[in-house]
Amino acid sequence: MRVVLQRVSSASVSVSEKIVGEIQKGILVLVGIEDTDTQEDIDWLVVKITQLRIFGDENGVMNLSVEEVNGDVLVVSQFTLHAATKKGNRPSYIKAARPEIAIPLYEKFVTALEHKLGKKVPTGIFGVDMKVALLNDGPVTIIMDSKNKE
Repeated sequence: MRVVLQRVSSASVSVSEKIVGEIQKGILVLVGIEDTDTQEDIDWLVVKITQLRIFGDENGVMNLSVEEVNGDVLVVSQFTLHAATKKGNRPSYIKAARPEIAIPLYEKFVTALEHKLGKKVPTGIFGVDMKVALLNDGPVTIIMDSKNKE
């Protein structure tokens, strides 16, 4: 699984001009799923996302997690995170999981985040055209890949 995390003051995702998920202070998670992803990838990312110290403490130092600031998490599926751009000018998405594999993993990922945070995690709608609006705070943007645990 590959994710892009953005610390936000607010974020929302809309479908057909209707907001389907929104948060205030927290993390917007764009998630791309591969065929080879498993529950192990989900578990690793959920712990990293919820415990990553990217929020300011009383001294303005990034020393607090989304859990510690009681922030929210918004999850949006984004298969284009697995774009291969080595050849030509048209990205290939061959590494992105097909819906029959990706949807159950995406749902397990959201459920695992909800369980870890102890609250509802709003989402976009898998596989449809979405509009994402956000106020990036910092800006703080972090890319993580469960296959390359840096």
